[in-house]
Amino acid sequence: MKTKGSKRTTLMRIAVVFLVSLILVGAINEGAYLLLKDESDRAPQAVELLIPAGTAERVAAGEGVPAIPDELTFVVGDVLLVVNQDTVDHQLGPIWVPAGSTGSLVLDQADKFSYRCSFQPSRYLGLNVRAGTTAWSRVQALLLATPPTAVLLFIYSLLIFPMHGSNPKKDQLVGV
Repeated sequence: MKTKGSKRTTLMRIAVVFLVSLILVGAINEGAYLLLKDESDRAPQAVELLIPAGTAERVAAGEGVPAIPDELTFVVGDVLLVVNQDTVDHQLGPIWVPAGSTGSLVLDQADKFSYRCSFQPSRYLGLNVRAGTTAWSRVQALLLATPPTAVLLFIYSLLIFPMHGSNPKKDQLVGV
């Protein structure tokens, strides 16, 4: 039969193990976040894509425009501003940008898009829209990883530091 002291000892061990797990998981999660964060771990912003003068002629000749990459990476909530400095109208997916003007596209969902465009020799431009890492997603990771870690540490603590109390099977063997 468990005594009141052994229940208190067990509860104390569970509390300590949970606290140690919380600290350990928090340190590992934050360390991994700091080591692995990239350009998508930022607040949404306006991102400008400049179509330089002479782009239509270069594309017609099959040449790429060095200032315009084949794929761009964004964060959900970014606004893509397409600035057309060319003398020809251009299109990027749903955006029609007359010569000398600016068009915009709000990137409101995470996905990988391939838009038809008139300022690339391939006629396509890839847009990779990522969901940024938020404080809430970091807290969720902490909340999800702490309980299983605590269970494992509790089991390991029982193996390394066994709890001393009455053992009914041992008492029966002694009484026989």
